[in-house]
Amino acid sequence: MTEFKLPELGENIDQGDLVRLMVSLGASVTEGQPVMELETDKAVVEVPSSVSGTVKEIRVKEGQKVKVGQVIFTVENGTGAKVKAVEPKTPAAKAPEEKPAPVAKAPSPPVTEARPVPASPPAVSTGATDFRLPELGENIDQGDLVRLMISPGSRVSEGQPVMELETDKAVVEVPSSVTGTVKEIKVKEGEKVKVGQVIFTLEGGASAPERAKHAPVEHISEQHEARLSLQAAIQAEGKTAAQVFLPDQPPPLAPTAFAMPEQLGKVAGTEHRAPAPAAPHVRRLAREIGVDIYEVKGTGPGGRISEDDVKAFAKSLLTSAAAAGAAQGRQFAQPELPDFTKFGKVERVSMRGVRRKTAQHLWEAWTTIPHVTQQDKADITELEQLRARFAPKAQEAGGKMTVTAIALKVCASALKVFPQFNASIDMSKEEIIYKQYINIGVAVDTDRGLLVPVLHEVDKKNIVELAAELTQLSKKARDKKLLPSEMEGGTFTITNLGGVGGTGFSPIVNFPEVAILGLSRSSMEPVWMNGKFEPRQVLPLSLSYDHRLIDGADAARFLRWIAEAFEQPFLLSVQG
Repeated sequence: MTEFKLPELGENIDQGDLVRLMVSLGASVTEGQPVMELETDKAVVEVPSSVSGTVKEIRVKEGQKVKVGQVIFTVENGTGAKVKAVEPKTPAAKAPEEKPAPVAKAPSPPVTEARPVPASPPAVSTGATDFRLPELGENIDQGDLVRLMISPGSRVSEGQPVMELETDKAVVEVPSSVTGTVKEIKVKEGEKVKVGQVIFTLEGGASAPERAKHAPVEHISEQHEARLSLQAAIQAEGKTAAQVFLPDQPPPLAPTAFAMPEQLGKVAGTEHRAPAPAAPHVRRLAREIGVDIYEVKGTGPGGRISEDDVKAFAKSLLTSAAAAGAAQGRQFAQPELPDFTKFGKVERVSMRGVRRKTAQHLWEAWTTIPHVTQQDKADITELEQLRARFAPKAQEAGGKMTVTAIALKVCASALKVFPQFNASIDMSKEEIIYKQYINIGVAVDTDRGLLVPVLHEVDKKNIVELAAELTQLSKKARDKKLLPSEMEGGTFTITNLGGVGGTGFSPIVNFPEVAILGLSRSSMEPVWMNGKFEPRQVLPLSLSYDHRLIDGADAARFLRWIAEAFEQPFLLSVQG
């Protein structure tokens, strides 16, 4: 009897968690054959066997923590080999400051449940043994042969993966139910094969037909979960503006019509090429998300490809897809409309001028930016008293002392404290552009649509000056005299619907900015102060922001800072 002990895993690594056993009792094992997957603090590694023979006893279980030197299994009639240290398949070092965001598992759709596998009968020796494609699951009777993992003359043992098959639901590895030497292969890669079809024959082999016939190849939900985990991880890093669709989930109808990069439509392994330097589960992950693993650059030892390499490559493709989608958003592609005239009279009016430009710009902003809106309230009772007192001074300067004029100064001060709100994102170069100037746009409602004149260097002007400039620009917008140059260069936007009504709304970020502040109508509300309710004038605030750059906590702090500035007007001098 020969023992297989866990070999050395690398410097300062003396144990790991057993993720998957790739052998079973009675299976033949050869030296160099992968027999287990082990997760250490640095990587997930495949551990090759250093012995050959028939597995007699397995002394560990999946999920168990095992140590270097611990006996994993024993073999009969075996031979031992010099134990070699295991080489990790992912980069050993990871940047300490980058911690992956928690990934919430999305509920998996109903899938074929793996049937219980009965204990296999003793292997039966035959002169020549056929390996036939086993059942793949309910309502699945065929699949496309992606890759053969054997060749004539190679030794095959029961439970060893021999082929990769793509069905309508997933790509699965098919294990052998026979043991022996491959005599003849009767299928080709890329061919469609059916359940029960002979894949290859063995000479001097032994088979376990019952288990092969009645056990589905692999539980589909494992692949589904892997795809969901990758998609959530990408989104957590704020790098997607397009979705990754699962094979069994049809993509929803979307107003945009842009093509994903060709790589996303490829299935690795459809050509006869040497295996990529990656573990099976890494290759499987690449196929499931539509990445050609041969185009992925490995960062591991000897160019070995890890899961992180595949994910990083997928993110770069999605970034390209997002850019393509934004570029084509102006085409207004959408599902075909029904014939409305069947239901009554209609009138068609051309979308022109400001309305067309507004529609195009807002559509690009909505499809490019992952929006989130933060709500808060500000007690502006004292501010209203101050506004009434300085209204005549603003009027003398040719303006009106409005809440919007005061909000301009408040926001300019806030943008200095929170510079990430005065920035833009360059996804093509993966850079954040922090602007050293503060220009704030104010949305103006006109009979031609929404216009956004921009007040420049707001931080360098006092509230009276801002009130006068805002009044002049708003009048020019309504009189159709606003120049294009007067609507350029904004770094932040304010939109006030208080004059119309409402208690809150979700404004759309004015691309390429990353945030916009919405003001609604203020009203008297009872506020608990000094042990009793007092009538106070309260202003609703709504902040929409680009979640790729701004986190929820930062948005809450930014909006609270603005609310407190409204509530304590002495913090901001009316004169600058």
